[in-house]
Amino acid sequence: MKLNINQWAEEDRPREKMMKKGTEALSDAELLAILIGSGNTEESAVSLMQRVMNDCGNDLNRLGKWELHDFARFKGLGPAKSLTIMAALELGKRRKQQERPERAVVRSSKDIYDIFHPILCDLPTEEFWILLLNQATKVIDKVRISRGGINQTTVDVRTILREALLQHATQIALIHNHPSGNVKPSNADRQLTELIIKGARTMDIRILDHVVIADGDYYSFNDQGEI
Repeated sequence: MKLNINQWAEEDRPREKMMKKGTEALSDAELLAILIGSGNTEESAVSLMQRVMNDCGNDLNRLGKWELHDFARFKGLGPAKSLTIMAALELGKRRKQQERPERAVVRSSKDIYDIFHPILCDLPTEEFWILLLNQATKVIDKVRISRGGINQTTVDVRTILREALLQHATQIALIHNHPSGNVKPSNADRQLTELIIKGARTMDIRILDHVVIADGDYYSFNDQGEI
């Protein structure tokens, strides 16, 4: 028979454990169990979330890519609980984006990756962004240009240059993601990069880099000597 959470030993109850020992003492499954509040008729919230974590390889980054239908495979995880978990993971991602206000100067492709990985790592489709920089490579702004694919029709070079001129940027970094996980640029990626470089040159704007991002990896045109 499944014990109600109130019947557990006090040290095994995640809320009480958190109050006594702090958040660091709880496992990922226990923290997630606090979010959903209850399990199902056969298992506790902690047991349920332990199975969920096991299914995603105990990797919160993988869990962050789950959609409602992924959670629905588990009895007791309806839309309300699933959306609560998804919202919490999204908040964690946004917190990570805000943790580096000091990263105002771009010195390398890794700096660009660190800025955009939290934004792009979980997306199921491609997005194209630009990072606007001044002469000292200090970040002015980051702007999404397109969603859904990379080609000359979806990425308008004029839009990129207009953003740069409006914000007085003298340098631009190009960024897009590959949801497949393969960071190798396609021929279309290379053609688009060359097109943007040519357009920017007429405005005396430098294209600093084009970084292709996947979850945990990236490809830098500049590092590879292609810019």
